[in-house]
Amino acid sequence: MTTPWTITIDAARPAVVATFWRTALGYVEAPPPHGFDSWRDWFVACEVPEEEWDDGAALVDPTGAGPRISILKVPEPKTVKNRLHLDLQVSGGRVRPAEERRAAITATVERLVAAGAVVLAEHAIGGALDHVVLADPEGNELCVV
Repeated sequence: MTTPWTITIDAARPAVVATFWRTALGYVEAPPPHGFDSWRDWFVACEVPEEEWDDGAALVDPTGAGPRISILKVPEPKTVKNRLHLDLQVSGGRVRPAEERRAAITATVERLVAAGAVVLAEHAIGGALDHVVLADPEGNELCVV
């Protein structure tokens, strides 16, 4: 037996961060909870104050394979490096030729920069690009490997 789990990202602007991660991972907005036609209906039924309806976002893998992601509004800004981050494994690993890996990593980095990411560092092994460290629109680190 396993325990269901969710990755939760703290954010000042949940909608912006959710849009970025939908682009990065190919995720979609989570459907409303079972028994509700919309998130609005769920908010009303659970007596969530209307001013809090935009304080979060929920994303899911459309195939059902990946974990759910929650993005929650918090008042404090990010101040230090994350102790946990996601590695987007796009290159096929070190068994692939270096130029193929570089092309896959570079294409993904360009797509994510266009979606609001910032390149923090590039790392090479033996002269070949190994991974690129990015920050999402609110500074949360991730790697494209």
